[in-house]
Amino acid sequence: MTVDIRIIRAGQMYRYYLRETAVGDGRRPARTPLREAQEQAGVPVGRWMGRGLAVLGLAPGEEVTEAQLRNLFGERGRHPYADQIEAGRLAKGDSPKKAFKAGALGRQVMVTGVDFVFRPQPTIYLLWALGDEETRRVIEAAHERAIERVLEWIEDEVAVIRYGKDGIYRVRPPGGLVAARFRHYEARSGMPLLHDHLLVSVKGQRLDGKWGSIHSLALHENTVAASALYNEIVAAEVCEALGLATEPRTVTPGRRPVMEIAGVPHELIRWTSRRSDQIAACLEDLEHEYVTAVDDDGELKFLPVVSERARAKLNQMAARKTRPPKQKTRPLAQLRAWWKTSAILTSGVAVDVINSLLEYARAAAAGIRARVAAVVDVALAAVDVTATVFVMNDGGRFHRRHLLAEARRHLALVLRGRRRDPGLDDQIVAAAIATHCLDISEPKTTIGLLSDYRLYTARWDLSDLPARPRPPTPAPGPDRQPPADPGEPAASRPPGQDAGEWEIPRIPLQYEPAVLAGAVVREKLRTTTAVRGRAYDVVAHQQAAMPEQLLAPPAAEAEHDDQEPKTGHREAIDLTALRALRESRTDVEALDLTADRLRHLQDAFTKAADDSRVRADRHTDQHDADVVRPVRQDDQQAHRPQEPGPHRGRKAGH
Repeated sequence: MTVDIRIIRAGQMYRYYLRETAVGDGRRPARTPLREAQEQAGVPVGRWMGRGLAVLGLAPGEEVTEAQLRNLFGERGRHPYADQIEAGRLAKGDSPKKAFKAGALGRQVMVTGVDFVFRPQPTIYLLWALGDEETRRVIEAAHERAIERVLEWIEDEVAVIRYGKDGIYRVRPPGGLVAARFRHYEARSGMPLLHDHLLVSVKGQRLDGKWGSIHSLALHENTVAASALYNEIVAAEVCEALGLATEPRTVTPGRRPVMEIAGVPHELIRWTSRRSDQIAACLEDLEHEYVTAVDDDGELKFLPVVSERARAKLNQMAARKTRPPKQKTRPLAQLRAWWKTSAILTSGVAVDVINSLLEYARAAAAGIRARVAAVVDVALAAVDVTATVFVMNDGGRFHRRHLLAEARRHLALVLRGRRRDPGLDDQIVAAAIATHCLDISEPKTTIGLLSDYRLYTARWDLSDLPARPRPPTPAPGPDRQPPADPGEPAASRPPGQDAGEWEIPRIPLQYEPAVLAGAVVREKLRTTTAVRGRAYDVVAHQQAAMPEQLLAPPAAEAEHDDQEPKTGHREAIDLTALRALRESRTDVEALDLTADRLRHLQDAFTKAADDSRVRADRHTDQHDADVVRPVRQDDQQAHRPQEPGPHRGRKAGH
């Protein structure tokens, strides 16, 4: 996630933003005007954004003043020029009550806005921090364009104004939204971290001219999709402008890889991740306390295993506990000089690599673009997206926003930093819903009828995959080590060992089973069906998203063209390159293509093909060629454990 969201409330929360966030996360001196404090901190002034500015008498790119911020975010949602409006009404003879009401934007609210924090991937802001001035300007411009595109998408597809009894009516704000953007340059640790705070007002105008409040829950629900869109756009803008390419890299084993700029050494990312190391160390202690905590009766207070949701909450607690005090901000030129010196002295990367980081990245991009073709197959992308979302969401139930976020991640993986046609993510989602998803919504309210809140599951099952491990049930005592596997008794912790010196049992992550699910379904489709008059080209689709080091060798030389080609499928993975790059922190580690896993995939493919041929013989008269497996009544019942009650999906992104 490179986009975070936080609620802004009138009162203390707003004063925090005005005192610190607006001046570069530093401490604003008392009785110092905002513009002067920003100049002292060396950060640019805030700028207004959004299509809703015109009706308020503002313009995009205009400077954000302290009075405007106070009225819109600190005074429970008033007009940015409420002071002038109120003074004018009083001069005309209106009562103070009428004058105050004239400066309000509808009813007063306590939640006055949301704060979106946009930050690019580490390799992008490393190029920004260690590159020359031209590179810095290009990356900042790409960063700003990506934020603008995400805000436009939120205005068009996400933001809604609720009105009527219990908010049963919903309408898009036709005039758009109003937001203030503030640029920051560094993290709390002093390391480079280009990021922007986008303070979005919850006030929006309806078609009838009345002002209402934007539903903040809809913004929270679509944060993952917004993050995926921002990552995709900023990487494409940077790569196209500077001649670069992206590659998948693993940050946490078992989680999905992130797309980083190829050619930037991983050691530089480690150089910037001091806060991450502190959080990880604190997280281990918190996880130990979680799995061993007992109440007064000696009963286990929580689970004996750390779930994904619990781990996310514990990670937030660890981040707060290890949060260092804010440092005094410094001008960007001074920071860039210090960052380069620190990287040369402490990162372990050669000086010539740091001084020529852009050239190294361009050389890596040339190799990727020469061997990896950008092949986006909408039909096969729909398979991958549906399988991933189906496996990674609890109970196999999901909403359209989950498919959209995964479609954008899939496009970022396949395109490797290339721009895509507008609307391609929506095409993949539409194909996934039409071909591979089953609508299991049972709406009892008006909101349940909206397309964004329809509940889906996959049309096919994934019986070929290994069963999802069940969490262990025995409850460890406070002085007992949690069990390593389900069903095993808790063992005593060796004396003298701390919490971080032994493994905490965690529920296995679901990304690897999701990748395997997509591979199995693709193989079924390749061996059994043809869609739109053609067979699925699974090999080409796999190679489009495969690490360039693992692709098959180039075609034979011209003098060998007279040789008869070998039969069978072209080998898509070079195991020699795999073994040579096993220890690297790039594509090989990202996809975890070990020999054992390759054998696992091959066995799954063979079994899936045999099962598919049996089913094809059994259903030769089937007319719907798009359906992989007919949906039976018992299949639908399997996904409706709570009938006749409504199904509830996850609130958080997958």
